[in-house]
Amino acid sequence: MPDTPRPTLTQAQGAPSSRMLATGSVRGSRVVSNEEMCTMIDSTPEWIQQRTGITERRWATAEETPRSMAVEAARKALAKAGLEPSQVDAIVIATVSHHRPSPSLATYVAHDLGSIGAAAFDINAACAGFCYCTSLADSMIRSGSATHILVIGVEKLSEMTNIADRGTAFLFSDGAGAVLFGPSQTSAVGPAVWGSAADKVETIEIEDWTQVADHPRVSHPLIAMDGRNVFKWAMTSVVRKAGEAIAEAGITPTDLDAFIPHQANDRITDAMLRHLKLPESVEVCHDIADMGNTSAASIPIAIDRMLERGQVHSGDLALIIGFGAGLVFAGQVVVLP
Repeated sequence: MPDTPRPTLTQAQGAPSSRMLATGSVRGSRVVSNEEMCTMIDSTPEWIQQRTGITERRWATAEETPRSMAVEAARKALAKAGLEPSQVDAIVIATVSHHRPSPSLATYVAHDLGSIGAAAFDINAACAGFCYCTSLADSMIRSGSATHILVIGVEKLSEMTNIADRGTAFLFSDGAGAVLFGPSQTSAVGPAVWGSAADKVETIEIEDWTQVADHPRVSHPLIAMDGRNVFKWAMTSVVRKAGEAIAEAGITPTDLDAFIPHQANDRITDAMLRHLKLPESVEVCHDIADMGNTSAASIPIAIDRMLERGQVHSGDLALIIGFGAGLVFAGQVVVLP
């Protein structure tokens, strides 16, 4: 009996490339200065600013949840793009602050927006989460599995901050940043340079829920971080990866208009600048100064603010890179919306 030919599967083909179409952001409404922070921890405002570049941070109120902040940021991005929620094919959220194991925060956001039918899922890549999601969105659009994708980074880290840890308590803050991605005929998202240093997995950890009972006045798992080792890793490995992201995009540092790294510590940003030898014409993000560290939300929040303030402009080339717990990193060059 002759062999029966096997069927060939049809494979979807999407747009040649993807691009950022619009942004939106929300910041926790409570401003917490270094002076107020030092009423909670044994430190000084000057020491905090010198070590991190932070002068104040933004904490969310009880009513400002990861869900509500993500929805508000998403609505702002959709409004700028002139799209209806029903036109969103997928919602991808980067967060470590959604404490319900299932369903994902993205499904709740899809419900609240009215994006019924959209694919919806979360990823946990900590402070690199937005850059991970950017690569995913680009791949999904180019593969034809989606046309318009909402990528949202959102965190509420104030309730996960260990106030007893004077080495980290002043770092963390709350907010959400959303970026709408859509199809493009020209390349507007460079290749991702990403990976992990999994041998350092215990350098930054969030407690599991079984440990919460050990803290009688705390209702959430707390962040623990070996700041010194994170700093050393970022100053060496991540700095090199930032240079690789520029090379993978087929450009040189002089072609960049902006550098928007994860807002973890201004000393790390300064070290990257020295290594990359960026020209003075490149606009460098220092959003951490009055925002603090919002993990997966920091890059999209910063992009939105820089666009609104005119520090960067539509069509500018920006290097973005995130790094954090895992230890994981990801970065790429993008064209700003």
